[in-house]
Amino acid sequence: MSDLVVMGFENTLKADEVLWRLRALKRKNLIDLEDAVVVVRDDAGEVRLKQSIDLTALDASYGLLSGGLLGTLAGMLFLNPAAGFLIGGVIGGSAGALTGSLADYGISDDFIKSLAETIPVNSSALFILVRKAETDKILAELSGTKGRLLQTSLSPDQEKKLQEALMGSTMPASP
Repeated sequence: MSDLVVMGFENTLKADEVLWRLRALKRKNLIDLEDAVVVVRDDAGEVRLKQSIDLTALDASYGLLSGGLLGTLAGMLFLNPAAGFLIGGVIGGSAGALTGSLADYGISDDFIKSLAETIPVNSSALFILVRKAETDKILAELSGTKGRLLQTSLSPDQEKKLQEALMGSTMPASP
C-alpha cells in the first residue's frame, strides 16, 4: 500500500527542488515514487499543477505506435502499407492523446486542486505517493528543507519524524 505525503513550502521553487532530490534518491533505489505532483500558487493566486507523469504524451505515443502497426497490417491487405501506417498512426495517436487527457493516475486531481486552494500565495506544495522508502536516508535528505506537512497517511510516529526532519530540528541517526 502506498503512503500519501503532502508538504507545503514558503516559496514557489522549493517543492520542485525537493522533488528533484527525491528523484535523485529514486535513481539510487532508496525511494519508490508512484506519483508526484508539484503545486505552485503564484502572486496572482493562480494555482498550477505540474504532473510528474504526462499521460497525454505517454498514451499518444502508445496510440501512435499501435495504430501505425495495425494500420500497416490493414494497409498490406489493400497493397498500400505506407498509407495504412499514416492513417493508423494518426487515428491511434489521436485516440491515445484523448484517453491520456481524460485519465487520472495516482493522486486524485480533484483532491490536489481542493488542497491547493488552501496554500498561501507565493508558495508551493509537493504531493507524493510513496510505495516504499529507506526512511532514514530520506529523512536525512529532507532535513532542513523548511517545509511543513499538510496531510499524510503515515503513522503518527512517522509523521512526527518527517516533520522534525523538514524543520531541521532533529537529525536522524545515520549509519
